[in-house]
Amino acid sequence: MIALQLIGIGTGNPDHLTGEAIRALNQADLVLLPRKDNAADLADLRRTICAAVLTRPVPLAEFDMPVRAGEGDYVAAVHDWHDAIAAAWRAAIDAHLPGGGTVALLVWGDPSLYDSTLRIAARLPDTVVRVVPGITSIQALTAAHAIPLNPLAGSVTITTGRRLRAAGWPRGAEVLVVMLDGCCGFQSLDPAGMSIWWGAYLGMPHQALDAGPLAEAGPRIVETRTALRARHGWIMDVYLLRKDQG
Repeated sequence: MIALQLIGIGTGNPDHLTGEAIRALNQADLVLLPRKDNAADLADLRRTICAAVLTRPVPLAEFDMPVRAGEGDYVAAVHDWHDAIAAAWRAAIDAHLPGGGTVALLVWGDPSLYDSTLRIAARLPDTVVRVVPGITSIQALTAAHAIPLNPLAGSVTITTGRRLRAAGWPRGAEVLVVMLDGCCGFQSLDPAGMSIWWGAYLGMPHQALDAGPLAEAGPRIVETRTALRARHGWIMDVYLLRKDQG
C-alpha cells in the first residue's frame, strides 16, 4: 500500500511551506522529484526546498516527466499525458519503495487549484491520497501587489488563458484571475477601461511584477514575459484583470 502525500509548496520559496507541509515531508519514506526538459531550475528548486526543511535523511527519487502531445484533440492528449505521468510515478515508486510506504510529491501552489495532480493520483491503484494545502499563486500575486482579490461585496472569477482566448471576458465577471496562460490571452480583449496586475516567479529572487492600465501595461508584459522565458527556459505567471468602475 502506498500513502501518497501531495504537498503544496507555494511558488518555490521555502518560506511558503506551512508547518504541516514540513512535517509531512519529514514523515515521508520517499520524495518524488520530476525532471523536465529545459526546466532544470524547477527540479533544483524542489531540491532546495527539501534541503531547507528536511531534518532527517529522506531518499529523493528523480524521474523524467512525460511530455504532452501538442497536436490533435486537446482533451484526449491530456488524458494520455496523465496516464503516462501516473505510469512514471508508479515506476519510480516501485523502483525505490517496492515494499510500500509514504511518498511525498511537491506540488506548485495548491493541489486543488488548476492542477492535475489529484486526477493523476486517482489513476494509481492501492494508493491512499492525502493533500497538504499550499499557498496559491493568486495569494502570492495579490500580496506582491498589496491589493485585495475581490471588489467590495463582489465576486472573483478564476479561469485559464485558453478559456479567455476562446470565450472572451466571462459574462457577469467583475474581477478575473487568469492562470496557465502561455500566450498572454489578455491581448484578445478590448483594453479600454481595464487594469491588470501581473506577476511571474512570485516569491522567488527573480520575481517580476507589472501593473497598470491594460492598454499601457499589456505590451510591456508581453515583452518582459518573452525575455524572462528566454532567460530562464521556463516561466510561471498569473495575472488579475479588473474593469475600471465607471
